Amino acid sequence: MLDIVITSRKASIGPGMDVKRILPFRQRRMVGPFVFMDHAGPVEVAPQAASNMDVLPHPHIGLSTVSYLFGGQVTHRDSLGVHQVIRPGEVNWMTAGRGIAHSERFEDPAALAGGQLEMIQTWVALPERDEEADPSFVNYAPSQLPVFTDKGVWMRLIAGNAFGLQNEVKTHSPLFYLHVVLNAGARFGLPKEHAERGIYIAKGSIEVGGNVYTAGQMLVFTKGVDPVIIAKEDTTLMLLGGEPLGDRYIWWNFVSSRKERIEQAKADWKEGRIILPPNDNHEFIPLPEDRSKPAGGPAPEVLS
Repeated sequence: MLDIVITSRKASIGPGMDVKRILPFRQRRMVGPFVFMDHAGPVEVAPQAASNMDVLPHPHIGLSTVSYLFGGQVTHRDSLGVHQVIRPGEVNWMTAGRGIAHSERFEDPAALAGGQLEMIQTWVALPERDEEADPSFVNYAPSQLPVFTDKGVWMRLIAGNAFGLQNEVKTHSPLFYLHVVLNAGARFGLPKEHAERGIYIAKGSIEVGGNVYTAGQMLVFTKGVDPVIIAKEDTTLMLLGGEPLGDRYIWWNFVSSRKERIEQAKADWKEGRIILPPNDNHEFIPLPEDRSKPAGGPAPEVLS
């Protein structure tokens, strides 16, 4: 059955950078191991205002961030010294583990011209055994990500396994993540092997079970239900899910199975024990002292 329909909410992560926030949601905090999802863009700002959109260095623990672009580009820098320009169709998988800081900057004004910039960022919670793993970052080129096409259907496997497809993207728990493009009238389904499955409509609209759903909505299904997805127009979907990991605490950019670990992460960032990117260490987002939104980052959320 259809568990829930999540309608994205507007969130601001910086001047000129409003996003659609899908996860976390109070009535459905995770889909499989996915605990966070933002959809940014298409962004239309004057090229000279690009630097105002920069997300300054900020910390993470207990999760992997997954950045995936439809258009434009963004520059990633992190505590490991990684300097990576992220381009459309690549998978950029940063595992925070015991702690990492990174920044996301928009340094190419041409990439913002004509509303080109559009990206999805998700966070994948780590199993308890991996929450204190060493941090890492890997960029995967589009050539490493299998693509399947059929009449009216195009899809790329971003991570995990689905529909018999696999790739080399390293994950820490069973999951799937797909970019799917459907022509008007095309029919599609969900992979059957995963316990929790979600459909996010990035563009267009679909019909499921006689009801029509539109861009900015996520549909979440239980295992054993095999819905038929019918594209009402040319449509872009992000399909994701996997095996649940259990409850997680989330506060600001920190995710953990243990509440006390969140408190430790707060102190570590405040006291400078999570180092800044060596090639981007002149400014950073300070630890929020309350539930208000810090400049350049998402508002703290406390979920358990």
